[in-house]
Amino acid sequence: MSVTILDGKQLAKTIKSEITKEVAQMKTIGKRAPHLAAVLIGDDPASQVYVRNKVRSCEQVGFKSTLIRHDASISEAHLLNIVKDLNNNPDIDGFIVQLPLPKHIDEQKITLAIDYKKDVDGFHPMNFGRMAQGLPSYLPATPYGILQMLERYNIPTAGKHCVVVGRSNIVGTPISILLSRKAKVGNCTVTLAHSQTQNLAEEVKRADIIIAAIGIADFIKADMVKEGAVVIDVGINRVEEPSVKEGYILKGDVDFERVATKCSFITPVPGGVGPMTVISLLMNTLKAANKEIYKD
Repeated sequence: MSVTILDGKQLAKTIKSEITKEVAQMKTIGKRAPHLAAVLIGDDPASQVYVRNKVRSCEQVGFKSTLIRHDASISEAHLLNIVKDLNNNPDIDGFIVQLPLPKHIDEQKITLAIDYKKDVDGFHPMNFGRMAQGLPSYLPATPYGILQMLERYNIPTAGKHCVVVGRSNIVGTPISILLSRKAKVGNCTVTLAHSQTQNLAEEVKRADIIIAAIGIADFIKADMVKEGAVVIDVGINRVEEPSVKEGYILKGDVDFERVATKCSFITPVPGGVGPMTVISLLMNTLKAANKEIYKD
């Protein structure tokens, strides 16, 4: 079977050029550029890479960006004050507090403190609840990126059986809701599987569309995938590899080499879902600047 690689890097470039044109048009009619702020606490290497990509992407499309950095010893009260200042700053359209946070800070408390109208990560219960009810909202960035990928590659979803492996609030649970909704990319019959699912391999093998978001390298094996399935690999796992300079390689949740021969479509890692996550953040920020979701 011939497989199509879902190239998130190339698709991200295409959407970036669309956003760049829209920002240029905004400026020509006297509007200011959208402004995204990012709060980075501590020195987690993966978080630093994500935030750097977000800031660079903002510059590429003509957004204004602000990066607020503090070391891991920051108090919860201090971080809450930073969130409050960003909520009250009329020049900031949207902002993110990069997760994970140091253990002494309550992530839920920080998420709830963010003004839902500026919650371009789509994590606030107001946005999550509106998403679940099919109301306009900022969608969580990774699920939004997956929807964009399915839509722009014209992958049919209506009536398909989708198995989501992993139930996090960031990816698994929201994408299971989105793909079951009555929408252009949706109308799937969705099974949300996880570490406690019995006969997990059999459940996955029934899927027309597999969303792998369990956080275990090479978890999805070829014998768990039926011929012609669409495989979206959200995993990004560091696997020790002494032979390379960095000392590690990045692997997805899917055994790519063996699974790809059975698929109709598959995302690589890296270069698949990752770039689309950053793009989704830009799309949400543009919506915030244009007051598309919340009018006032």
